[in-house]
Amino acid sequence: MSHPVPNYFRPLGDTGIRCHPLGFGCYRIAEGVAEHESSLREYLGQGGNLIDTSANYTDGRSESLVGKALSSDGALGTVVVTKAGYIQGQNMTLAQQQSFPEVVEYGEGIWHCIHPRFLETQLRASCRRLKRDRVDVFLLHNPEYFLSHQAHHRTPTPQDHQEFYRRVGQAFSFLEEQAKEGRIGWYGISSNHYGLGSADPTMTSVQRCLRQAVRISSAHRFRVVQLPLNLYESGGALERNNDGLTALEFCRREGLGVLINRPLNAFWANRMFRLADFRGHGQGTDGPRDLELLVGPLRRLERSLADRMKIPLLGGPDFGLAGLILQIAPQVRAASDWDWVVERYLAPPLQQWIQDCQKVCQGQDFWEEWQQRFFQTIRAVLEGLERYSLSRQQEVSDRIRGLLEECGYPGNRASLSQIAMSLLLNLKGVSCVLNGMRRVSYVQDALGAVGLPPVDALSILQEFSRRRPALPG
Repeated sequence: MSHPVPNYFRPLGDTGIRCHPLGFGCYRIAEGVAEHESSLREYLGQGGNLIDTSANYTDGRSESLVGKALSSDGALGTVVVTKAGYIQGQNMTLAQQQSFPEVVEYGEGIWHCIHPRFLETQLRASCRRLKRDRVDVFLLHNPEYFLSHQAHHRTPTPQDHQEFYRRVGQAFSFLEEQAKEGRIGWYGISSNHYGLGSADPTMTSVQRCLRQAVRISSAHRFRVVQLPLNLYESGGALERNNDGLTALEFCRREGLGVLINRPLNAFWANRMFRLADFRGHGQGTDGPRDLELLVGPLRRLERSLADRMKIPLLGGPDFGLAGLILQIAPQVRAASDWDWVVERYLAPPLQQWIQDCQKVCQGQDFWEEWQQRFFQTIRAVLEGLERYSLSRQQEVSDRIRGLLEECGYPGNRASLSQIAMSLLLNLKGVSCVLNGMRRVSYVQDALGAVGLPPVDALSILQEFSRRRPALPG
């Protein structure tokens, strides 16, 4: 039984697919996390129908969650986009065992490959995890790793670009065969470099990719591209790098569907801005007193061990892990830095301290119970530290909102994230904006962007692009 397609759904190029303007991005989504599953089901329940995942997202667990959710009732008509190319995790083990051709050994723990022999293994594994015999859209995932790897050693040459597009064409030939066999519906490329300037030696061209497909077949199935686009990385809408057209303009002319990723995670001046509100607009930021309250439970717990077991605290009397956090936290510039801070500055001394305590306290009931409460408290504090860091970014969010209004965006009560996504939805040529929605609240916030009034997004983005260096770098 067919279901009517809502009139606000958009065509995915000329594929015949109509999709919700907002897609469910699965970058950090994983099977086994109840909140992630609830978020995906909320998106589907609210009428969303496009899910974007990849073979390497959470080492395959992202696809597994999608497969689980879609195997239940009510998922008819859902469009599944998945990608392949990265060699990490279990794919690294596979690559070391099978020795695929044309592997780009980009760095420790991260290789890349778009050779048909590797793509075959990925398509088979993706279908198994997704519990589907067919993938609606299959994308090569950031094939520009080849050019970036060359750039580590020297400036990529025209011959390097020829080799890059030869490899793309070779992959396309394989994907055309898979389309004929019914294993995929359409194929394309997700590239972070489609929006770079023509002078950039690692820029990838939608036009040259399309030529590879046309060379293979006049009835080719290369009909979808994906690229990052946001307030700070606006090259896809502003850089005229394809036959005098921007990537968006070229795709619109050629009937290619365009998926936008990273609408809220903007990289600029070696920093990442999260284009969102972290507390009420204009409410200020957390300060030292808030940080003291946050680590208070950890400090009291450490003190209880010192008093009961006469164990010296990490770093000395009245210091401990709580003191180390109080020392480091004010220096952390962004919430996204906390994983690195924990790995480099908190975990090593904590592990050594726990080992020292173990030598003295092992086997004692109080110590065993205390350890359990201690690690539970650490997890809660680290979650709070992420929120603390995010709240300190509200001042930046307020400045971005103010600049947007100066650039012509009408003031309203929408969240900054809704405004940022709404701008992209108002750009001609955009089929679907993909947003990472790990929490139900993220789904609800994102869907609110669809109903915002239309604006002249291109002129606002152009003006914002001219003035954005005035923001903190």
